[in-house]
Amino acid sequence: MHIGFSPRNRVELIRGGKPYFTRLEQLIQEAKQSIHLQFYILEPDSTGDRILELLSAAAQRGVAVHLHLDAYASSHLDNKRVEQFRKSGAELKWFEPLLRSTRFYIGRRMHHKIIVADGVKLLIGGLNICDRYNDLPNEPAWYDMAAYLEGETAYIAYHQCRSLWGEQELPTRIDWRSVDAFCNNIPNAQQKDCKLRYNDWVRRKREITRSYLEQFQAAEKSIMICCSYFLPGRLLQKKIAQARKKNVRIRVILTGVSDVPLAKSAERFLYRWMLDKGIEIYEYQSNVLHAKVATADDKWTTIGSYNLNEISALASLEANLDVRDNNFAVVTRMMLEELIRTDCKRIDPMAFAAYTGFFQQIGQRLSFYIIHAVLRLFTFYFRQE
Repeated sequence: MHIGFSPRNRVELIRGGKPYFTRLEQLIQEAKQSIHLQFYILEPDSTGDRILELLSAAAQRGVAVHLHLDAYASSHLDNKRVEQFRKSGAELKWFEPLLRSTRFYIGRRMHHKIIVADGVKLLIGGLNICDRYNDLPNEPAWYDMAAYLEGETAYIAYHQCRSLWGEQELPTRIDWRSVDAFCNNIPNAQQKDCKLRYNDWVRRKREITRSYLEQFQAAEKSIMICCSYFLPGRLLQKKIAQARKKNVRIRVILTGVSDVPLAKSAERFLYRWMLDKGIEIYEYQSNVLHAKVATADDKWTTIGSYNLNEISALASLEANLDVRDNNFAVVTRMMLEELIRTDCKRIDPMAFAAYTGFFQQIGQRLSFYIIHAVLRLFTFYFRQE
């Protein structure tokens, strides 16, 4: 077992869209004792209403349901829905920023996308609960990924959910003995070393950032990154450059069409630096790409809510699952390579230089500095505990 990793887990890579929401519904419907959910966005649309309905039904049959939402990103959830949800016996709590309105917020955001059922089942990834992440008639989902886990790492996530909610407000917790018995039934051949990693700069947690830094340092052959908003800070850029000096092949899959045009423009400002370093850039063409996953040397994989940018590093609560397993890493790499083959366009260095005009370069540079200025404006008040 790798240091700090829990071995008694079985893990499955889940494609976003319908496969993800099918698994989520199954988790809710099969839960017997408790369900904890932490989400950045839950919208009052057909997908959000379906999940609220299932959670309400679970609460009515005696399952302890605790839904923890970011107050700004989920602000479209109206009071009527919230009241109906609470009347079913389910609990809902808001993670509040320092200040917020309908158009902006100042403060940390809870960016987690986590579901824990009965302390032994975990679904973690980059998907929020709303229609654009689901496959609907004539409306394919944004591209995203998640991991489904059964085992003792889910019990660690269960305690993290309780801690963020507030232990004093929760009923008696699940007994470890039942979790231990469940984990003992996982066959050795299916067991994978897993570890939850969190980022919360205020509470001095930079675990996901460290995971990436360690992998850029340790990688010997290849790294693949799939990221929706790629704006790594200086230290990560330095480690990426050092990896390239060791001839580590680095492939980065980014969205071609972004839901945040300013962020995409800022991201393209880094393309020249990346191409100069020999990093391969691929842009997803079919829709918005929202996944946050990376894999290295067919040994290590991380998947969750963390984007490689300073907003995730400094201004958000983020959660990822690290998996140290060759088979899981190979499956992840193959899925990403299939994505490149079928739905991506490679950014050619010569063409990029030729078709990026002077004014485009100026616009990209301005976008890059605006993004950084906004980040500092929104996080200037932070103090680490």
